Amino acid sequence: MAQNENNKILIHACCGICSGYPIQLLKDMGYSPVVYFYNPNLDTQEEYNKRLEAQKIVCMYHWVDLITEEYNHEEFLNYVKGLELEPEKGKRCDKCIELRLKKAGKKAKELGINKFTTSLVISPHKNFSKISEIGKFLSSEDLEYISIDFKKKDGFLKTNNLSKELGLYRQNYCGCEFSKHV
Repeated sequence: MAQNENNKILIHACCGICSGYPIQLLKDMGYSPVVYFYNPNLDTQEEYNKRLEAQKIVCMYHWVDLITEEYNHEEFLNYVKGLELEPEKGKRCDKCIELRLKKAGKKAKELGINKFTTSLVISPHKNFSKISEIGKFLSSEDLEYISIDFKKKDGFLKTNNLSKELGLYRQNYCGCEFSKHV
């Protein structure tokens, strides 16, 4: 698959660490990735800024476009209202992923891109099947969620090695205030 405008894919990126290898793999697969940084789940503006700076470094390294959304934690809190006491990897997390993928799909359509995916699935702490199910549910006739298990073929190791090479900020929690209490 040659890289061109028809092979664009929007990849929702949760952070620079997680997106490093997925961006390269998508390029190797013939896609032209456009990175979308939308993460209202992050508990503070400071955390958002640290992860965004790391994402910028990764995008410059890979020579890909980066689209960002303004930080709006209230949007996340409103979306998961009533699920604050859910355990990590429970219904609150599903809603968080749904929110971010829904927005990624909407952004892809706005940009005229008919495929989207997410770097979230590279984490061994995330459920690939569940995330894929949410992505497929959000797909439509003119928008396809591309389900790729970026963990395969040592993807998690490769993305971590790249993040160390680039000296990226390394967070120790998923992002929301509720994930800190795990």
